[in-house]
Amino acid sequence: MPPKTILIADDEESHRLMLRAHLEGEGFEIVEASDGQDAVAKVKERIFDLALMDIRMPIIDGMESLRRIKEVNPTIPVIMMTAYGSIDSAVKALQSGAEDYLTKPLDMDELIIKVKKAIRYRQLEEENILYRERLGIRFDFSNIIGKSPKMLELFETLSMVAPTEATVLLLGESGTGKEIIANAIHQNSPRRERPYVKVNCAALPETLLESELFGHEKGAFTGAIDKKKGRFERADGGTIFLDEIGEMSFPTQTKILRVLQERDFEPVGGTKTIKVDVRIIAATNKNLEEEVRQGRFREDLYYRINVVPITIPPLRDRKEDIPLLAEHFLRIYSGKNRRVIKGFEPKVMGAFIHYSWPGNVREIENIVERTVIMSKGDIITLDDLPPAIAGAQQDEGRTPFPTSLRDVERATIVMTLHQTGGNRTRAAAILGITRKTLQNKIKEYGIDS
Repeated sequence: MPPKTILIADDEESHRLMLRAHLEGEGFEIVEASDGQDAVAKVKERIFDLALMDIRMPIIDGMESLRRIKEVNPTIPVIMMTAYGSIDSAVKALQSGAEDYLTKPLDMDELIIKVKKAIRYRQLEEENILYRERLGIRFDFSNIIGKSPKMLELFETLSMVAPTEATVLLLGESGTGKEIIANAIHQNSPRRERPYVKVNCAALPETLLESELFGHEKGAFTGAIDKKKGRFERADGGTIFLDEIGEMSFPTQTKILRVLQERDFEPVGGTKTIKVDVRIIAATNKNLEEEVRQGRFREDLYYRINVVPITIPPLRDRKEDIPLLAEHFLRIYSGKNRRVIKGFEPKVMGAFIHYSWPGNVREIENIVERTVIMSKGDIITLDDLPPAIAGAQQDEGRTPFPTSLRDVERATIVMTLHQTGGNRTRAAAILGITRKTLQNKIKEYGIDS
């Protein structure tokens, strides 16, 4: 296999030579550019696996070079380098399509980790595209926002699962987007032209759930003045999505098990057996294994619906996607509410990234909608946010918001060490750096861990 090729764009020759030495030592092929214009020209000439680019360069600066490079090759991963930037330049670079950023002086361990990770994720995307082409199916997950490693893995899984007939169990916290994922599976399946029927098992009282699922005959119970088709019958030939399946009672679970095993059922109050051809996608925010152990969920049903379990990551585990989601919802709700909102001030995005988002994607959507409506200007500021989010970036000492990348990095390390109880090995793993790099940064920033 030929070596991966990296473009290094930096006006400092000594810095380029230092980067070349380290990256060639890792087996990469290196091409150099001395300014932004030269970098864009080289991207037009050949395909690179990654570009490593300084923000401050003559003729064309790094931000403009990034924009032009993405016009030439939208898929190339670009990592920005800066000794001058604040969180403002970092956020702008990420919003403009940069994969990541590094601050000078560079930590070589961190550089190698980020370069290899970015190239690996691009390779994963390419393999995913090839897999789709082999299937002869064009998958469309455009309504699912995310480019983080965990979301790329999710897209790969969905590409493999969607075209099958397998029963799917979606697992994840409330607000992570299980309903959107279920819809994406149906829309990318051979059943896409057939019905897609949703049932929220937690929203219906138990007395009505069975009737909603399986239908009823006239006079089956008080108020049943007409015969009614159930949702399983309405979904015949298509897909039924059973959201919050962990809320079902045992009797209803038994009937669901029968549908899975026999593909038939009787309506409430009826004796005629109805055959259906339905693919089932179930979802829950509960730990069903624990529910089985506690005797609240049928073990045989659990194994029937757990054919292909897919875990939807919480937002706190894919922070790279927060700016994408925030901008996405800003566009939607600015349009809906006829407001001209140009964007977020950098400190807002910093607060978003530091906040834990217990309500996940649903929460960030609600917050952005609220700020669009309540904002007094054309830029969302910290003052527009609820106090819990606006203050999320502050450490335990209630220090002011960190404005430089060094301050952000220091605050992130302090927070991670606090979360891991001072365990440096675990903290380094979470931060994606080596333990040695973490120790150097603790010493550099004077952190008492």
